[in-house]
Amino acid sequence: MYNKEMYIKGVNLGNWLVLEKWMNPALFAGTTAEDEYYLPQQLSKEVYEARIQIHRSEYITERDFATIRSWGMNAVRIPVPYFVFGDCPPFIGCVEELDKAFNWANRYGLLILLDLHTVPGSQNGFDNGGLSGVCKWAQQPESVEFALSVLERLAKRYGNREELMGIEILNEPNTESSWDAFNVTERYKAVDEEMAKGTAPVSFGFLRQFYTEAYHRMRKFLPEDKSIVFHDGFDILEWKDFMQEEKFKNVILDTHQYLMMAETDGCPQTVDGYVSYIREHYEKEIEEMAQYFPVICGEWCLFNSLGCGCDTKGGRSVLNGMEGTSAEQMSDEEKREIYLAVAEAQLRAWKKGNGYFYWNYKLLTDTVNEQGWIGWDSWDFGRCMANGWFPQKGGRV
Repeated sequence: MYNKEMYIKGVNLGNWLVLEKWMNPALFAGTTAEDEYYLPQQLSKEVYEARIQIHRSEYITERDFATIRSWGMNAVRIPVPYFVFGDCPPFIGCVEELDKAFNWANRYGLLILLDLHTVPGSQNGFDNGGLSGVCKWAQQPESVEFALSVLERLAKRYGNREELMGIEILNEPNTESSWDAFNVTERYKAVDEEMAKGTAPVSFGFLRQFYTEAYHRMRKFLPEDKSIVFHDGFDILEWKDFMQEEKFKNVILDTHQYLMMAETDGCPQTVDGYVSYIREHYEKEIEEMAQYFPVICGEWCLFNSLGCGCDTKGGRSVLNGMEGTSAEQMSDEEKREIYLAVAEAQLRAWKKGNGYFYWNYKLLTDTVNEQGWIGWDSWDFGRCMANGWFPQKGGRV
């Protein structure tokens, strides 16, 4: 059971129930689909259902929960889609998988943070939002209401499970603060231009109202020892006057901090540059906001352009038209020193708050044999552990 004194050390189970093409390209084989929305439109019903069911049964199993626990982790964050309950054909629901995850978590002593990762019409326009290049959810009252109903049903189904740490209201809404930096309409081209018309950032005013409404609806089913988590909309300092009244219980602020985003903000692509940026921004901002909320870093990783041997322009891959490097630019020891340095700096920053979830537990991209993926193995926590890039128990952190 989670309590505010507990320090969370977790990993994300991304690409299990919410798909991301770059993390498992084989699932999209034979299609031009770049996201989950278009995948079932380009496959027959039988092929689509078979692919999804096989993927879900094999990608995460009981053994993975045992492995995560053996690494000293105490929690997992599970992204779930808006069609989790199976009421949005042609997409396939996944409550059976979630039920299994809760039983595995119970067996291996792990907590679960459920995260509503996608919504109809998309809250960010990212590929991981399920619909690339479209961000219209906040403009569609019926879609907003549907998201609230999903959160209510998740709270009702899992609210009394001992393994539940809490529920995150919405993953990465793309706000006025982040819109220009992510350049969604250029980076993630919409397939249907008519559908994308009116695409715009989610306003903080709307987001505050939505978060507040979601809190009240979920709290009807969530005991006060279960956390309600909200994402900062890529502006961690925006929320100092939010939910500070006594009636709001056990609310956690989630911030996502990636070095590739720091690079687009002007961070030098050197070890010293990364470490200085982490200290000046991540540490200070989390320490400042910890006066108002428990703060977790719900997504981060060791990925950076220096480790890739080229400027990735904010984390663009071969799927975004980047060529990447064709051969390693440094020795294994040099890479290890880079990753350990940025790992230690980031872990110090998260210590200013209440914990973290690494993105991601695993990916199925072959970074060894497939051209252009050098450096992308750092997104995979298991590969980081195997390569000695992450400080071990009794190590330097």
